[in-house]
Amino acid sequence: MLLRCIKAENMKLKHSIIWSACIFIPIIPAVMGTANYLNNVGLLTEEWYSLWTQFTLFYSWLFYAPLIALYCSYLWRLEHLNGNWNVLMTAPVPVRDVFLGKLMVIFRVTLFTQVWVFFLYIVCGKLCGLPGVAPLDTVLWMLRGTLAAAAIGTLQLLLSMVIRSFAVPIGIALAGSILGFLFINKGWELYWPYSLMMAGMNSNKSEDILGGNPVPFLVSVAVFFAVFAGAAVLWLKKKDVKAQA
Repeated sequence: MLLRCIKAENMKLKHSIIWSACIFIPIIPAVMGTANYLNNVGLLTEEWYSLWTQFTLFYSWLFYAPLIALYCSYLWRLEHLNGNWNVLMTAPVPVRDVFLGKLMVIFRVTLFTQVWVFFLYIVCGKLCGLPGVAPLDTVLWMLRGTLAAAAIGTLQLLLSMVIRSFAVPIGIALAGSILGFLFINKGWELYWPYSLMMAGMNSNKSEDILGGNPVPFLVSVAVFFAVFAGAAVLWLKKKDVKAQA
């Protein structure tokens, strides 16, 4: 049943605006980060690492979580309209598989976005005249940041399921990211889901925020994932989310 749910969600993404968002929105932080690097090249002397700090500063702070929220809102938007919620809830499919099917698709789209962002990072680095290739550390940081989607994506999918508005969950993600910047500056990044992608991606840092020990980070991601996924499945079993006519 889970595989069928995933296939159904993938069909919804064909020819959707999601892919345009994946491609065009990350270009904005790429331009912003590269411009900031070039304007401060006298102070930012660590080449690829310095470009990474500027690149991830804008991307993880203002765009990463809202992008995931956009994907989640889009997947649930179709269920909230035209009585589709009633059709969904009367289908012979476990509600667990309904939620996890959407979540797996969110992970796939997020992975695509992350690969595209890293490609933009390399292209911008070459356009800036940086020598050699991107450090291997940055590949690891990008992968860690992708894992954070397990926490953020699950939370945003839960919010988009409960909140019928398309825009409100995206606004929550933006506010959560801004607050997450404060958490990470206090060293509390493991206690706020929107800080996890900043910590994972080593946002605005050239030294490893996690200190070479990813275990607490992975535990935090797993705990948030379990809590939000459990809450979503329980809500689907016990509550009824009204669909818009």
